[in-house]
Amino acid sequence: MGDRNIVGIEIPGITRPIKVLIVDDSAMVRNILQKELSKDPDIEVIGTAPDPYVARDKIVQLKPDVITLDIEMPRMDGITFLRKLMQYYPLPVIIVSSLTPKGGELAMEALEAGAVEVLCKPGAAYTVGDMSVELIDKIKASARVRVQKRESKTTASSSYKKLSLTKTTNKVVVIGSSTGGTEALTRVLRVLPPNSPGIAIVQHMPEHFTRSFADRLNGLCDIEVKEAENGDSVIPGRALIAPGNYHMLLKRSGANYYVEVKSGPLVSRHRPSVDVLFKSAAQYGGKNVIGVIMTGMGKDGAEGMKLMHEQGAKNIAQDEATCVVFGMPKEAIALNAVDYVLPLDKIPQKILELATE
Repeated sequence: MGDRNIVGIEIPGITRPIKVLIVDDSAMVRNILQKELSKDPDIEVIGTAPDPYVARDKIVQLKPDVITLDIEMPRMDGITFLRKLMQYYPLPVIIVSSLTPKGGELAMEALEAGAVEVLCKPGAAYTVGDMSVELIDKIKASARVRVQKRESKTTASSSYKKLSLTKTTNKVVVIGSSTGGTEALTRVLRVLPPNSPGIAIVQHMPEHFTRSFADRLNGLCDIEVKEAENGDSVIPGRALIAPGNYHMLLKRSGANYYVEVKSGPLVSRHRPSVDVLFKSAAQYGGKNVIGVIMTGMGKDGAEGMKLMHEQGAKNIAQDEATCVVFGMPKEAIALNAVDYVLPLDKIPQKILELATE
C-alpha cells in the first residue's frame, strides 16, 4: 500500500460522490449498509469486503474516501487491520460494531488505533433507520478528515507533559466534542492535575461506548474520569462523561454542582447534546463556567456557548489547524461566543489559567 497524508473531499465545491468501501464479515450487514448508504446521492458504495484481506486489495484498486469497518472478522480482526492501514495507507475509518460491553472496549481500542468514528450496528435499541441517518452524516464528515500515519504507542504516550494547578477553585469546566473528540479529550485530560476544576463532558458517542471510553481515560489520567450517573457531583479532580443516548445537564444546589442525566428528544440532532449541557451551564454556572468546544461536525453547542458567554463564562474553541473536523468550533466562533481560539495542546493550560482568575 502506498502512503497518503490527506484523503477525502477537500476541495470546496467538488461534486463527485464520496466513495465508500464496506468491510464486514456478515453478508446481511453488508447488504443493509449498501442499500441504506446508496439512498444518498452524495455517497457511492464502490464495493464491499468480507474480511481485511479482500478489503486490502479493494482499497488499492478502488481508492475509497471512507471505509466502514467491523471489528470481529475472520482471518484478521478489524483492529489489527486498522493499525496496519494507519501505518501504510491512512484514510478515514468508521467502526460499525455490535452493541455489547465487549464491543465498547474494542471500539475504544479502535479509536486509539486511528478510527475517526464509532457507530453501533442496529439492534433492539437502535434501528436501521436511526443508524443509517447517523452513518451518512459521519461519512460526509469523515470524507473531509485529515488522516495521517499513526505514531507508535510508546512515542505517543511519552509526549504527554503533566500540568499543574496552584489552587483549587469553584470553577466548573464544560466540554463539547464530536468527530475526532475521543483523541482530543484524551490529550486534554491526560495533562490535567488532580486538583483541576470539576469537568462535565458531552462527546457524541453511542450508548455503552461512553462507559468504556470513560474507563479507559480513568486509567490514563491523574483525575477521576467516569460515565456520569444522575446526581453525580461535579467536584475538583473529577470529569463526568455524558452516557450515550442520554442528555446531561449541569445543576447547582447551593455552592455544589451536580449533573442531571435524563432521556428526551434529540437536540441539535444529538442525544447527548452539547447544547443541552451548555445551556444548563449558562443557567446554573454563569461566570463560574469555563466552556470548551472542540473538533466535531455540525453546530451542536454553538447556541449554548453563546448563552454561556452572555452570562459571563469564558469560552475556548479549538483552532481549525488541529481539528479533525472544524465544524462545531467554527459555528461557535461565528456567533461571537468564543474568547480564545487555541490549538489543542494549548487548551489545558488555558483552562488552568482561567480557573485561577
